[in-house]
Amino acid sequence: MHRLLSLLLLLLPLGSWAQSSLSKVWVPDLGNGTYKNPVLYADYSDPDVVRVGEDYYLTSSSFNAAPGLQILHSRDLVNWTIIGAAFTEQLPKARYNEPQHGNGVWAPAIRYHRKEFYIYYPDPDLGIFVTKAKNPAGPWSTPVCIKEAKGWIDPCPLWDEDGRAYLVHGFAGSRAGIKTILAVSPMAPDGLSLTGPDALVFDGHQGHPTLEGPKFYKRRGYYYIFAPAGGVPTGWQLVLRSKNVYGPYEERIVMDQGKTPINGPHQGAWVDTNAGEDWFLHFQDQGPYGRVVHLQPMQWKNDWPVIGEDPDGDGKGQPVLTYRKPNAKGKPQPLATPATSDEFSSNQLGLQWQWHANPQDYWAYLNGPQGYLRLYAMPLAEGYKNLWQQPNLLLQKLPAEAFTVTTKLRFDSRLEGEKVGLLLMGLDYAYLSLTNQGGKLQLSQSTCLNADKGTPETTTPTVEVPAAQARQPLYLRVAVKAGAKCQFSYSYDGQTFQPLGSEFQAREGKWIGAKVGLFATRPGKFNDSGNADIDWFRVE
Repeated sequence: MHRLLSLLLLLLPLGSWAQSSLSKVWVPDLGNGTYKNPVLYADYSDPDVVRVGEDYYLTSSSFNAAPGLQILHSRDLVNWTIIGAAFTEQLPKARYNEPQHGNGVWAPAIRYHRKEFYIYYPDPDLGIFVTKAKNPAGPWSTPVCIKEAKGWIDPCPLWDEDGRAYLVHGFAGSRAGIKTILAVSPMAPDGLSLTGPDALVFDGHQGHPTLEGPKFYKRRGYYYIFAPAGGVPTGWQLVLRSKNVYGPYEERIVMDQGKTPINGPHQGAWVDTNAGEDWFLHFQDQGPYGRVVHLQPMQWKNDWPVIGEDPDGDGKGQPVLTYRKPNAKGKPQPLATPATSDEFSSNQLGLQWQWHANPQDYWAYLNGPQGYLRLYAMPLAEGYKNLWQQPNLLLQKLPAEAFTVTTKLRFDSRLEGEKVGLLLMGLDYAYLSLTNQGGKLQLSQSTCLNADKGTPETTTPTVEVPAAQARQPLYLRVAVKAGAKCQFSYSYDGQTFQPLGSEFQAREGKWIGAKVGLFATRPGKFNDSGNADIDWFRVE
């Protein structure tokens, strides 16, 4: 089966792979049989992984972004590429055509059952959904709601040896008014409906506050629920086990920060290899950078997992910073990283890109032979206060602790007030833009603090683009250094860059890391639009 899947992946359109060049800012594979953490230095929060043969597939929370539920592929758990997404538009469309910060797809689970891939995901306001595919790169089926519920989150299925199926889940206190408990429901064998009442299987209030994100497994007669507790930036990895699917469950903390700099190591996926090894992928909250993904060795002792290294032998591990790579059965894997840069030389966007809300077809167009992305200036949102409300933001995850993004573009503005910008987006945001003011192009940096509260932007004094340069390409740049401190600059020749504005401190979004990307807007509703042609977007 895994050979068939590999063949299917090879037969994907060339555009799917055209952007998968190696990152210039973070490569976890050290090239000597070892790796460094994080293996994904980007905001793939709440990761879950499944193995099929020699292939591993990962998905993660995508919240309000579209395409959503991005799918990553690896052969060794270290070298990952993006191969697709489970949906291009989030349902219901009317709701997700507008930005829905912090809503949408929360922690998903990906599984392989009877030659099909399943992803279960929660929308905390609507319920539990499932989508299926025979090829993990897609197409995926239209998501089906198997439980309408407000506050059910973090579902994970389990198909038992006797043919019965179950679903474990948690609760969002912000919606349900309760949290820190886990429940299990019986599920139809086809995984498309729940067949009985929910049963409480564990209450974490006594020692495991903010218990959530359960993952369901069975091994050697034990049912296991892996679940994080203690809060996103500060918590630990809890494991529960029982001989009965409904409990009672024993509990054990199997990993915490220990004496390492890796805060809150928890929530993720146990996965075994075809060489008989066990590994665990989890996130670490890094504030503006989001929840980055680490890979830990794992072993079983007395039918309990020990994750990471356990220097004092007490059964509770701590994260590793570097380690030998998983055994790929003697088949060295080529270096690979999720796409970041994009030359726009295809007729489809690089798979790293996501819109701030469900996209409209006319926001952006590609023409591979001409080698550019054309962004049309879209009207500002109704009742506009700042970009927090704007759906046509084309963004991607931050790719490392320190990096530089440069984009080459030309702006053909037709209307007063049209703007194109290079954006660092979060609860606070900043961008460097070209704006049509009085028929002339003006460069400026704008900053917005507490954007979610409707705060207006502040803008630096403008720099007028010389008339001779206005029809020529310009270069916009943002340099991000450790701590997510950002400096914008511009250039007319791509060689000499002039800083503009003061240093900006990036900040996370709502449940996500900051993102970097592009936008084009206009202040009013007209029956035409100017456009920006983006030649390339490079991360170095």
